[in-house]
Amino acid sequence: MIRTGLFSAIPKDHRDRLTALGREVSFPAGTRIFEEGSKADRFWVVHTGGVALDLHVPGRQRAVVETIGSGELLGWSWVCPPRQWHLGAEAVSPVRAWEFDAQEVLDLCDRDPAVDHALLTYVVGTIGHRLRSARTRLLDLYGPYGSGEPR
Repeated sequence: MIRTGLFSAIPKDHRDRLTALGREVSFPAGTRIFEEGSKADRFWVVHTGGVALDLHVPGRQRAVVETIGSGELLGWSWVCPPRQWHLGAEAVSPVRAWEFDAQEVLDLCDRDPAVDHALLTYVVGTIGHRLRSARTRLLDLYGPYGSGEPR
């Protein structure tokens, strides 16, 4: 079990309740894990490998806005209605991950406010980080002066 990222952000007794709901999965390199706009009914914590998060840009190829790896949360759209993916995801190398059914986790959160608080605090931080990454990447790709961020 990974002890970084999401799993390190949640106290052990709460982490044990959460991980009891997960199962190990794997994705070969090149696998589309989910598509922007489709139903978000699960999420993953990456154990090994890398996943590119991308955004549909009309008239262009998908724009990769971030690549995530070990210990990182893959998918947060399951938290917020209408529960549709805001980005797409593709394995850029073979991926092993813990997969969680969103409804089972939401039910656990309803029963255990401490798990709910710890999990959602982590997810909100992830949302903020991904939003900043997407903004910076899109400005770099399409803005007249880039993002203005130092490289």
